[in-house]
Amino acid sequence: MRYSIIVPVYNRPDEVDELLESLCSQTLKDFEVVIVEDGSKITCKDVCDKYADILDLHYYYKENSGPGQSRNYGVERAKGEYVIILDSDAVTPTGYIQAIDSELQRQPSDAWGGPDAAHESFSDIQKAISYAMTSFFTTGGIRGGKKQLDRFYPRSFNLGIRREAYLQLGGFSKTRFSKMSLYGEDIDFSIRIYKAGYTCRLFPEAWVWHKRRTDFRKFWRQVYNSGYARINLWRMYPEALKPVHALPSLFTLGVAGLLVLAPFTCGWSLVLIMLYALLILVDSTIQNSSLKVGILSIAAVFVQLIGYGIGFLESLVSGKMR
Repeated sequence: MRYSIIVPVYNRPDEVDELLESLCSQTLKDFEVVIVEDGSKITCKDVCDKYADILDLHYYYKENSGPGQSRNYGVERAKGEYVIILDSDAVTPTGYIQAIDSELQRQPSDAWGGPDAAHESFSDIQKAISYAMTSFFTTGGIRGGKKQLDRFYPRSFNLGIRREAYLQLGGFSKTRFSKMSLYGEDIDFSIRIYKAGYTCRLFPEAWVWHKRRTDFRKFWRQVYNSGYARINLWRMYPEALKPVHALPSLFTLGVAGLLVLAPFTCGWSLVLIMLYALLILVDSTIQNSSLKVGILSIAAVFVQLIGYGIGFLESLVSGKMR
């Protein structure tokens, strides 16, 4: 068997249903699906049973240990030459597996990652959050499959690797990099891929629709923990921190400074903030063909940059791993 798709799940039966439905339509069929239920109280067993006669599907239930260890559990039971790690909130286009296979035939690679996009069916907030996470004006396009300001590190929502290499690396680490254990472990894994000498690159056509968070409160928690994890990763791997990773914290400090100066400049210091917000509004409106998404993208971008920046600064000041 060529590919094994590993999906850790925690209380997300509806998401798993959408993901499995999309996998049924793949043009290349040489794959199995391994669903690892990570101690869920609301299981997806009934959903998996619905697809048992359509897909080569294997369902496992285990005690809760987090997504990283659930991925390791699934890979240990996989049969494919390559394993593909997907989050349960991803949905695949019909040519997803074929795009991976074509890239591997064109130029073999030990590991890879793919970008993500927003589907037409996503809510306006989800589209705005997707814009914030993939735009050149926020992340430098690192998450969007565009020209990058930093070395490409695959993320666990859409990551592939030779199964042999995965097992040799020991899979995802048990180390906690943020206040929530699921943040930072994919970057740690990507760093170890490079340090072990394996080839790794972006497969730009192997993209998925990724739903991300459904509201700004959950999105704030996500980006805050990502910023917090980045400093802890730097403490373990000095190469994990690049100038681009400090930009959200500089943005956060800059916005705070401009707000403090506002009373003393008759509000003129706020012009820079307003110009940046206008840039986001115009760019997102054009990309999403929606003024409403453009307006929501302003909020999403400020949540993304300030949330990450505060987590980054707090972890830096704390001076220790948590």
